[in-house]
Amino acid sequence: MRDRGQLAAMALGVIALCGCRQQDPTPAAAPAATAEQAAADKAAGSYRFERNGWIFVHLEGSPSQVGYQHGYRLAPEIEDLLRVTKPFLLETTRKDWAFYRGVAEQMLWPGIDDEYRAELDGIVAGLAARRVAADRWDIVALNSIEEIPGYYVPWLDKQQGKPPSTHAPGNCSAFIATGDWTKDKRIVIGHNAWTSYITGERWNIMFDIKPEKGHRMLMDGLPGIITSDDDFGVNDAGIVITETTITQFEGFDPAGTPEFYRARKAMQYAESIDEYVRIMVDRNNGGYANDWLVGDTKTGEIALFELGLKNWTVDKTKNGYFVGANFPVKAKLMKEETKFDPANKASSPNARRTRWEQVMAQYKGKIDIDVAKAFEADKYDVIEKRDGPTERSLCGAVEQSPRGIPEWDWAPYYPGGTVQAKVMDTATAGSLEMWAAMGRPCAPDFQAEPFLARRPQFAWMRGLLRDMKSEPWTSFRAGMDGKAP
Repeated sequence: MRDRGQLAAMALGVIALCGCRQQDPTPAAAPAATAEQAAADKAAGSYRFERNGWIFVHLEGSPSQVGYQHGYRLAPEIEDLLRVTKPFLLETTRKDWAFYRGVAEQMLWPGIDDEYRAELDGIVAGLAARRVAADRWDIVALNSIEEIPGYYVPWLDKQQGKPPSTHAPGNCSAFIATGDWTKDKRIVIGHNAWTSYITGERWNIMFDIKPEKGHRMLMDGLPGIITSDDDFGVNDAGIVITETTITQFEGFDPAGTPEFYRARKAMQYAESIDEYVRIMVDRNNGGYANDWLVGDTKTGEIALFELGLKNWTVDKTKNGYFVGANFPVKAKLMKEETKFDPANKASSPNARRTRWEQVMAQYKGKIDIDVAKAFEADKYDVIEKRDGPTERSLCGAVEQSPRGIPEWDWAPYYPGGTVQAKVMDTATAGSLEMWAAMGRPCAPDFQAEPFLARRPQFAWMRGLLRDMKSEPWTSFRAGMDGKAP
């Protein structure tokens, strides 16, 4: 393991299985068929099915087995996400894929332990079995698409005396409530993911992971990435988790360990709120700084865990709520680690915070799964005092806004906003179950070509953007096989 000084110095220099068989039984056909069968046999115990825009995938076994099954079952989706990620990052960060691969090898890989190294390499092996060309550094780089572009890249620009090419993101609307705020006095949690539609249209994997060690997990996520990344999930120790990112955060420690690795480890191994916090703060690199909303369904306790780089705090309660809309909570963190303006009431984070406070007061004592779904689909703009959706509603559609979200580098009419939503309560969490809606629960289907025809300034997205349907709320449960409706 390299020491922190070496890693920091190094960081500154880092710049489908087709299913077809030949009709003519030539001698070469038999070995190929045998190899394909061996690859399929190696993925035994895993499966996938599709429902209402989601791809449910069950993975189980040792780290290398879980990784192999992941790569094998989701090969077409991983190949597609790699295809669009490379030009997207080049356009938005002015850094090519070779840069991200270099970061993966030289800065990220040394901080990942053997368990998750085996899982990442397993993904590569599963992809190879499906004839998808991607290596270790492609997959590690893909796993870092939240923390490296928005945290390491601007830190590196600053170290090199350049203006930052990107800024930390600020996406998602989430809440967690318990006690007198909920209908049954137990925990209810909800989250909708805000992101560029290029990525968000592909944020449609429902992972059911039964690892050899640690806890079984149900979480949403992206293909090829070992953690949820918008961080909504539950483990069989009764820990429920979500988060929203902190807008205009600045700071990064290249000698720390990757956030995606710590977030996955915490979801898999935490049995309490305190244990979740301990895993996340251990060798924290500051990447993907979040307000984490965590609950323990065994005790009914919930927490707001705000994690920056220099500052972190935990507030807990068994009778109350916490909300997230990309605003920093603690004054010290806000002052020392962000450029956030709490006085700008019309900004997306501040307007959504106001809306959260309104709906939580309105529904005190009534919050259940159905109310949680309504929260995550809420499209009321508190500034314009009308229904949107806009960039200021809990469920947003920024492509309709002439203002965009400048704090996130989103220009007017940027194709981004809510891309999916999820909710759980103590009862559903107990059976590793959640409700999820793919697309925008507050808006009709997004259609790529009509949008690009209206907004030629985003022509560079042609071939990367695709249509995104607004699908119905659907229940997913660990172990379901796709046969029941």
